[in-house]
Amino acid sequence: MKKALFFVLLSAIGLATPVEAQKFGYIDTEYIFGKMPEYQKALSEIDKFADKWSKDIQDKYVEIEKLQKGYQAEEILLTEDMKRERQRIISDKEREAREYNNKVFGYQGLLFEKKKELIKAPMELLQRALDKVCLQKKLDFIFDKASDFVMLYTNPRHDYSDYVMEELGLDTKPTATNNSPTNKTTTNPK
Repeated sequence: MKKALFFVLLSAIGLATPVEAQKFGYIDTEYIFGKMPEYQKALSEIDKFADKWSKDIQDKYVEIEKLQKGYQAEEILLTEDMKRERQRIISDKEREAREYNNKVFGYQGLLFEKKKELIKAPMELLQRALDKVCLQKKLDFIFDKASDFVMLYTNPRHDYSDYVMEELGLDTKPTATNNSPTNKTTTNPK
């Protein structure tokens, strides 16, 4: 579906513009972000928040487990009213833990908001560098090789990742530790 929509959009743009050639290129944001210290710092901050919130949730479930074991051990000695009260407390604690889990890790929860906040600065840096490279190289369209849109073939001649990295002041040499084929950008576009 995305491919069909993409090609329809490309065709419409091609028909709506003058006969002059459109200039396309692509970048690999995964490769660029892998070398951006700002992005790596943001990821480590996100991990810290996720670990802290995971521990908080785990602590809530440990407390619930203790309450359940205590209830099971004393159940024989409790009156019906006392049993109902203990069960209500346990179910309230379980509901609180589930709600907190959803609040933190759920759709647009605290972790999502924190990611959005921390990734904003590196994304803005990338966008400014990308805008500058597109203006300098007179590109009409630029695609992201690392996105959901599948690129079955990419000619390295059209890879502008190194230009964007240069604009960001990042090292453009491939790292020896990362042997991913998407990170083997060796030729500059013309």
